[in-house]
Amino acid sequence: MILDSKIPEGPIAEKWDKHKFNVKLVNPANKRKYDIIVVGTGLAGASAAATLGELGYNVKAFCFQDSPRRAHSIAAQGGINAAKNYQNDGDSVFRLFYDTVKGGDYRSREANVYRLAQVSVNIIDQCVAQGVPFARDYGGLLANRSFGGAQVSRTFYARGQTGQQLLLGAYSALNRQIAYGKVKMFPRTEMLDLVMVDGKARGIVVRNLITGKIESHSAHAVILATGGYGNVFFLSTNAMGSNATAAWRAYKKGALFANPCFTQIHPTCIPVSGEYQSKLTLMSESLRNDGRVWVPKTVETAQRLRKGEITLNDIAEADRDYFLERKYPAFGNLVPRDVASRNAKLACDEGRGVGSTGLAVYLDFADAIKRDGQAAIAAKYGNLFEMYAKITDENPYERPMRIYPAVHYTMGGLWVDYNLMTTIPGLYAAGECNFSDHGANRLGASALMQGLADGYFVIPYTIGDYLAKMPYDKVPTDHPAFREAEQAVIDINNQLLSINGTRTVDAFHKELGLIMWNHCGMARNEEGLRTAKQEIRRLREEFWRDVKVTGVGEELNQTLERANRVADFIELGELMVEDALNRSESCGGHFREESQTPENEALRDDENYAYVAAWEFTGVGNEPVLHKEELEFENVKLTQRSYK
Repeated sequence: MILDSKIPEGPIAEKWDKHKFNVKLVNPANKRKYDIIVVGTGLAGASAAATLGELGYNVKAFCFQDSPRRAHSIAAQGGINAAKNYQNDGDSVFRLFYDTVKGGDYRSREANVYRLAQVSVNIIDQCVAQGVPFARDYGGLLANRSFGGAQVSRTFYARGQTGQQLLLGAYSALNRQIAYGKVKMFPRTEMLDLVMVDGKARGIVVRNLITGKIESHSAHAVILATGGYGNVFFLSTNAMGSNATAAWRAYKKGALFANPCFTQIHPTCIPVSGEYQSKLTLMSESLRNDGRVWVPKTVETAQRLRKGEITLNDIAEADRDYFLERKYPAFGNLVPRDVASRNAKLACDEGRGVGSTGLAVYLDFADAIKRDGQAAIAAKYGNLFEMYAKITDENPYERPMRIYPAVHYTMGGLWVDYNLMTTIPGLYAAGECNFSDHGANRLGASALMQGLADGYFVIPYTIGDYLAKMPYDKVPTDHPAFREAEQAVIDINNQLLSINGTRTVDAFHKELGLIMWNHCGMARNEEGLRTAKQEIRRLREEFWRDVKVTGVGEELNQTLERANRVADFIELGELMVEDALNRSESCGGHFREESQTPENEALRDDENYAYVAAWEFTGVGNEPVLHKEELEFENVKLTQRSYK
């Protein structure tokens, strides 16, 4: 298989405009003849469905939640990037492009990233027009703050609720199209397979999560906007329902899966407190604007603190190690997430961690409160402080927050070309479920930017180029390909229901999560990855032999829902480990212990690994086939990242 990225010719600043002019267009009167399926209603899915409906296409939108506005995009807190340069501090489209490529440790496709930076300036205008209540400065202009990996202030925000407010904007646009009849909404409906006719994506098979009924839906093209796969680790900042089933089933139908080992660990999360937990809570990266990260300078002091022999107030300023400020004076506490996470882990591994487990560092606002006053800090972060206090029963205005890294975002996903089409004609992937923009590490506040860029400003152009070449003919859902796919879904469900084993679905998921976190988490090495590969294969075989799924298929059955998702997570975990083994270098969120500098920084191998690793499915239990998309850097020089 030859990977054709379809990157337009010409200077990078002209590629997108030239491409938009050269793509084929669909006559407005003909748009109503085409049906498009959108799976997922987060920022990417809702914005794509709303925009395509506005253009005149017939859209069917699907989500497993009870409402589109419950998509996990709602949980994003800190902000959305855009190269507006409102602060007049030197920002530009090229600087946002450069920061994103550098932040991704030079493992992203230049053309896609530049386009993302270009359309970022339009996103803010779109959202303001929709009524998104971005924060404003004293003069009424939109306010900006800093985020990790940048030395300019380009992040627009709505307190600590940015994702929620942006999703409400997209949800309003989506509801408008639902009211007009251009979008038909299917809540509580989960995609379980992709249907292909003559080698093209022509529909999906879904399960109605209320009745259990298996149904098919036909279309001329399918867009997946189903988010990331961080829940493969069980404990993550993702909602418990977040899953990878739609993307994974597409992979098993022939869509290549790219860079699955690129997982982002967020440095600012509330630490694990016990085995009873089912998810972790994110504290926005925006807090690192004013919060200072530190641990005791010595192991002895940290031990005494953990034992209760001394209190926090007994540790003098001279005995505190503000390690990010010490190591990275240029960026300080606002280094990228992978750098901050690894350094927090290193401090705890040295025995200088705080809290009862020793797996935490402090995020301290004392200096900021003293400088600006508590009211000013509350105005910026009040809802985040309230959330922290409710969860921990500690007042962050009076004592530092305790934070520790946790799985947050996945940069890998379905391989897509410049048009966001996968290797299956007619199947597109938008937002976090594709691999295209973030390389090996996502900069904070760039997830919302990518989701809305893909949905509002990219796919509505590029999908027309595909549809313009297609006949209007619809494929009926009684076509043999749909019947075959439906039967395959029914067979899997029946198999899961018939096992009647002794272990719960969650027990398998937790075990998978531990294997992944211990061997393919913040740090990886060859021995651990090979162990993980064997352990996951053993777990997969045991799952299909001993999982207990109660109830029946033709009714509400959340155990069956989770069983399907965990079965896919187990297989995905195998591929993540395979990808991590293949990539014998460190880059961004992928940190191989064998590849690091004397200062414990990630050490890339550009000669051998400056490529996208796109994997082809060859059957469960079989070794996947690796395809490489070589990355070319014509506008950014490949250098060792430095935030010092």
